[in-house]
Amino acid sequence: MLRLFLRRFIKALLWFAGGSVLLVLIFRVVPPPGTALMVERKVESWIDGEPIDLQRTWKPWEEISDDLKVAVIAGEDQKFPEHWGFDFGAIQKALAHNELGGSIRGASTLSQQVSKNLFLWSGRSWLRKGLEAWFTGLIEVLWPKQRILEVYLNSVEWDDGVFGAEAAARHHFGVSAKGLSRQQSSLLAAVLPNPRVWSASHPTNYVARRAGWIRQQMSQLGGDNYLVGINDSRRAPWAQ
Repeated sequence: MLRLFLRRFIKALLWFAGGSVLLVLIFRVVPPPGTALMVERKVESWIDGEPIDLQRTWKPWEEISDDLKVAVIAGEDQKFPEHWGFDFGAIQKALAHNELGGSIRGASTLSQQVSKNLFLWSGRSWLRKGLEAWFTGLIEVLWPKQRILEVYLNSVEWDDGVFGAEAAARHHFGVSAKGLSRQQSSLLAAVLPNPRVWSASHPTNYVARRAGWIRQQMSQLGGDNYLVGINDSRRAPWAQ
């Protein structure tokens, strides 16, 4: 019985590994039709008795404001072009901060956030973290950096039921994702730690200050020129 269980368990793991690799390869070229987080939000709204309509329109890289791309990197993951999915320095700092108690600080890179939002559920279990690490490794190896950021910008949540840059730009500012200004982009990036509480179009003093800091970081990073590093040469040959 134990041998049979082990054989079936190993077979299931192999099927999962192969299936997840295939799925990640497909989403390298095909826009994901939705995300696990979108499904989660929809189910939550049914349970709460207040169904919501999900808003999301996929936009390719060229139709998203460069200011928004740089703002998100400046606010969320400034080492994005350099790392392979994990910022170990930020993780160590977050662990040290959390040991002191009080607020919990996260250290997720954009790649980790893509993995979680696209494939997994919310929560802090070790199982979910393990699967997040697996999918993060896959997308870092199989996708170029530009694709990771493109999927992130089309999948991240910017209000209840509002997903992706196009829906967020229309919802908060009445413009397209391509038409977002530098200030609007910084405000959208500023609310990402808590987009269901903070509003880009009606910012609190804290959000406004954070948006100002993000604009300073954008300038220090080099503005649009920083995006050149998104296609760095460290990618695996098959991910170029």
